[in-house]
Amino acid sequence: MASFTTRPELRGDFGMVASTHWLASSTGMSVLERGGNAADAAVAAAFVLHVVEPHLNGPGGEVPILLWDPAAERVQVVAGQGTVPAGATIEHYRDLGLDLVPGTGLLAATVPGAVGAWLLVLRQWGSWSVADVLAPAIAYAERGVPLLPAAAVTVERVADLFRADWPSSAGTWLPDGAVPTRGQRFRRPELAATWTRLVAEAQAAGPDRESQIEAARRSFYEGFVAEAIDAHCRSVVRDSSGEPHAGVLTDADLSGWSCGVEDPVTYDYHGVTVAKTGPWGQGPVLLQQLALLSGFDLDETAFLGVDWIHTVVECAKLAFADREAWYGDPGAVDVPLGELLSADYSAARRRLVGDEASPELRPGSPCGREPRLPVSILASGKQRAGADGDRAGATGPAAGGAGEPTVGRDGTTRGDTCHVDVVDRHGMMISATPSGGWLQSSPTVLGLGFCLGTRAQMAWLEPDLPASLRPGTRPRTTLSPSLLLRDGHPYVAFGTPGGDQQDQWSLLFLLAHLHAGLDLQAAIDAPAFHTTSFPSSFWPRASEPAGLVVESRIDPAVVADLRRRGHDITLSGEWTLGRLSAVGVERETGFLMAAANPRGGSGYAVGR
Repeated sequence: MASFTTRPELRGDFGMVASTHWLASSTGMSVLERGGNAADAAVAAAFVLHVVEPHLNGPGGEVPILLWDPAAERVQVVAGQGTVPAGATIEHYRDLGLDLVPGTGLLAATVPGAVGAWLLVLRQWGSWSVADVLAPAIAYAERGVPLLPAAAVTVERVADLFRADWPSSAGTWLPDGAVPTRGQRFRRPELAATWTRLVAEAQAAGPDRESQIEAARRSFYEGFVAEAIDAHCRSVVRDSSGEPHAGVLTDADLSGWSCGVEDPVTYDYHGVTVAKTGPWGQGPVLLQQLALLSGFDLDETAFLGVDWIHTVVECAKLAFADREAWYGDPGAVDVPLGELLSADYSAARRRLVGDEASPELRPGSPCGREPRLPVSILASGKQRAGADGDRAGATGPAAGGAGEPTVGRDGTTRGDTCHVDVVDRHGMMISATPSGGWLQSSPTVLGLGFCLGTRAQMAWLEPDLPASLRPGTRPRTTLSPSLLLRDGHPYVAFGTPGGDQQDQWSLLFLLAHLHAGLDLQAAIDAPAFHTTSFPSSFWPRASEPAGLVVESRIDPAVVADLRRRGHDITLSGEWTLGRLSAVGVERETGFLMAAANPRGGSGYAVGR
């Protein structure tokens, strides 16, 4: 199917990198050009993302990674999601008068997982040293990078908060007390010093590469970084509750955590096998949507017509309702994943898809078990008023492309996410979605130059739910990279920022590629949409029953028909929803492929 694209789908046979920022993509490609493999390239690109997209991710955040290991011939999940601190009990937060974990400040911090995950990838699959992969990030932090327009706007919106309540952030993000401007050369000397010290302590371990990597990990989780984080979390700072609170994350929490490697959850659909994280992330919700859609003939349905969009949206609502009722850290709760993906269960759920839009949150009963939803959702008629007021505000979950809105109308702050995909000529393929540690969501740690994450806001302060706050467990996150196999071989790695929308926009990309026959770039460029008809994973957990956001490029007649079917439509800008990137391997020709998103103005794919 021919289609206009904003740029070509790249093709070559040496290597491909695609990400949400051109400097990260070019850094990854430079690693491949200098003899590094996909693991080395992804690690170097990821640390550059910490510098160039600080409003979207940082070293204090987290990252799930899907990696095709050509030696083992299997997909593995590097679970770079840190755990909830030992002191983060429901009772502690309730005693503070809270009914939700704040979305900003220190109370929402979990163990930073990103650095441990990337060091594990480097040790187990890479070939470069810590010094080599960190060199580009250190150079950019020292010399400065052109500040993205979105980052400048973010700092401007939180400047008063920084000046009044978060002085360490004011010192980092307001040079000479002024709000930085878009395109300004923005330096991060404190972060550069942190990475330089980490490299020095790694090299002090001797010439052995693995010993150096382990020394770097210890410096972060048991050494000077952990000590600075512990001291930082004993301070009292104002958060989104409106009150000042101290954090509960300690150096013992950091030293007790290590990154794990897991098998993916998979589902076969339309000739491909889709690999995702386990239900500690929302990854399986993409698989549930595919299981539901497998009973509809999308090949005979007009692409982006009213029946196509309605069917996809109604299936998404059912899958995300199950996410709310059943997903959590499988190390702590029994998630009936096999039943949720089974043919019989999917067939029964599929019968709930009618001709009209449903405003209800309708989780299923796998194995006859009764679903559990938070009382606050049930008591509010399955809807909580959002921090952003009505959807005309253009910063809320319904109004724009950032599924994790940056700044609400009342000044509340959240952040979005990054993504990076890499494939090398040896067949290693990686998809990763770094996030957290947003400059606007938590005060800068003095002496380190980065912020902690706020991922604990995704846990409920109600006991005995799958996603309840539980010390030592992973909060159920939205971060969701994807990797496709075809005939048991790696085919496409892809993903997008966007919070709850990640596995909706990723689904659209996949359906456009598999059913409409669009190549990777055309599938990314195709008009997008998503539903907001379930509780947001982010404070203050808003939802909009029957809410449907569509890019205004979608046919107005289709939009009108969707309204007649009961969808509560919000028109977004023409190019606003999602920031997908992708790489792939075409086995028939041996060519590698890559594509990146024009939305957001910073994503790029490179390769040869």
